[in-house]
Amino acid sequence: MHPALTWLAALWLAAPALTLAQETPPPTDPAQFRACLDGLKDAPAFRAITPATFAAHTAGLEPDPSVLVLLDRQPEFTMPVWDYLAVLVDAERVADGRAAYAKWRDTLARIEQQTGVAAPIVVGVWGVESNFGQNLGGRPLVQSLATLSCFGRRQTYFRGEFAAALRILQEGHVVPEQLTGSWAGAFGQTQFMPSTFLRSAVDFDGDGRRDIVGSVPDALASTAKFLQNAGWRRGEPWGVEVRLPRGLDTSGTGRKARRPMAEWRRLGLTRADGGPLPDDLPAAGLMVPARGGPAFLVGRNFDALYSYNASENYALAIAHLADLVADADAPLAFVTPWPTDDPGLSRAENRELQILLIARGHDIGSADGMIGALTRTAIKAEQQRLGMKVDGRAGQRLLEALR
Repeated sequence: MHPALTWLAALWLAAPALTLAQETPPPTDPAQFRACLDGLKDAPAFRAITPATFAAHTAGLEPDPSVLVLLDRQPEFTMPVWDYLAVLVDAERVADGRAAYAKWRDTLARIEQQTGVAAPIVVGVWGVESNFGQNLGGRPLVQSLATLSCFGRRQTYFRGEFAAALRILQEGHVVPEQLTGSWAGAFGQTQFMPSTFLRSAVDFDGDGRRDIVGSVPDALASTAKFLQNAGWRRGEPWGVEVRLPRGLDTSGTGRKARRPMAEWRRLGLTRADGGPLPDDLPAAGLMVPARGGPAFLVGRNFDALYSYNASENYALAIAHLADLVADADAPLAFVTPWPTDDPGLSRAENRELQILLIARGHDIGSADGMIGALTRTAIKAEQQRLGMKVDGRAGQRLLEALR
């Protein structure tokens, strides 16, 4: 995770919603790669890296051209917010989150006491970023970042991350074989970019290492530290779902257009269930992710979540998951339904859809719940056969038709 690239981890987890063009990796000249690495040794960003460290981790290193394809890929499929939340905040993740919260309750309580960041929020980040440590990414960071430092766009940026990754290894926080993650360098239980690690990671388990890969306490405390540094306010909620009075003019509203809560009360807003607005949220902006759908008053703590990944949908996913983890009686859906007659699918429903597609003879690989290019091609074929809109989207209507 990095403020400039924070969307990457969410993009990786939300990969079921993306169909990406198949491309041939661009050529990478090994001699050019070696010359580039030799030139980096003395670059300003690498001054803290000893010659021994640099040599140990770059000797025999070869470029990985596939990361350059990923660097330039653009999604062909735009994910509606209801699809995004359906896959990121489903019953499975909520159940796993409650189990994780119970298991690490004492550690989380100490983290909250020290940082002020609510424990369920930390669990929410953990669940969305890596599915509670189950999806850490398998690309070697040194190889990926070295390749991106020498080829493609944004080489200056990636050189800084490459140097930071080498420093992490030099200081012994993470063993080399465990320093793996996304193609762009995010790693660990809560997907930090290397430079973010150097700024925010903490040694919470007291073993002398800041290990956000192998130590859950370190990872959770580091996440809370990042949010604390991002302006998290102790004791304030992230926001609340609200009911809008009929005829309210929402022009000029938004997450950043905060007003005192008294002003929103004067305008007639209530909680979505009809109750009064909270007293512990002094000011908030009105956020309506989809016209006619759920509306939210969000405060500065929502901004802290947004700084973790520059996406309002992402921040809402964490906030919603956190609320569900904290309250065992909370319903999975928001009070106001999304403005669609074809809701998104959970991961379990994605798997069921894939099983049905395989049964109809589509070669899409295993039913893993990840709706990628092969699955979307099969979906389009079935949509055409059924006379539905051919858009490759996995929704409730298609699932019901195939059932």
